[in-house]
Amino acid sequence: MLAMAERLDSTAALVTGASSGIGEATALVLAKAGASVALVARRRDRLDELAARVRATGVGALAIETDVTDEEQARGAVARAAAEFGRLDTVVNNAGVMLLGPIVDAETSEWSRMIDLNVTALLHVTHAALPHLIRAAESSPRRVADIVNVSSTAGRIARLGSGVYNASKFAVNAFSESLRQEVTKRHVRVALVEPGAVATELASHNKPQVQEMIRARFGETERLEADDIADAIAYIVTRPRRVAINEMLVRPTEQDM
Repeated sequence: MLAMAERLDSTAALVTGASSGIGEATALVLAKAGASVALVARRRDRLDELAARVRATGVGALAIETDVTDEEQARGAVARAAAEFGRLDTVVNNAGVMLLGPIVDAETSEWSRMIDLNVTALLHVTHAALPHLIRAAESSPRRVADIVNVSSTAGRIARLGSGVYNASKFAVNAFSESLRQEVTKRHVRVALVEPGAVATELASHNKPQVQEMIRARFGETERLEADDIADAIAYIVTRPRRVAINEMLVRPTEQDM
């Protein structure tokens, strides 16, 4: 249970990729800490069900069916959230896709999907949110705001068969650090969370042979749960104003790389 001094009461958060996995778990943990939450994803039925669970904790919820790879939709989602709640204090850029495979003879449409969602959508959501976050950091109740970008161990180590996914996550890491330097003196904190293997739907978007490769690599490993990463995000955004957690690497205990 979060201490009262670290709660998010009277604040508002936006979470992308909120319809499942890490995004869903993060929305719920932020709601339990007192934040109203805008839920951004493409699957409306899941968003509506999650919104009901968020409201059951006693805070506001807004389900926004959005394709964040479309710049106009991404900006519209941020604007709707800020208008609904009157402010925006926390943004969690969680939406992402992982499509692994060799570079030689690759289907480059898969590369475009990863760059569009993992990088470009994150840039658009962040850019649209920054004016709201800067204002929130100047006002009560907390006088600090947070951007959390969900990256990956793939943003640290390039591996065979993961080249463009690696490139997308390295880009997120570089962007996050540059932005951190730009806004940190305005009390907008920028954090990276870099999960290792997590039991979510992420791997299911790959071709069957790639899924088999992933199972072979992690078959004996007890993977992280989405709640483990949500807890890490909650820790980051509930620190006192003077504390910035800029990077958090979270691996399964049994994962060696």
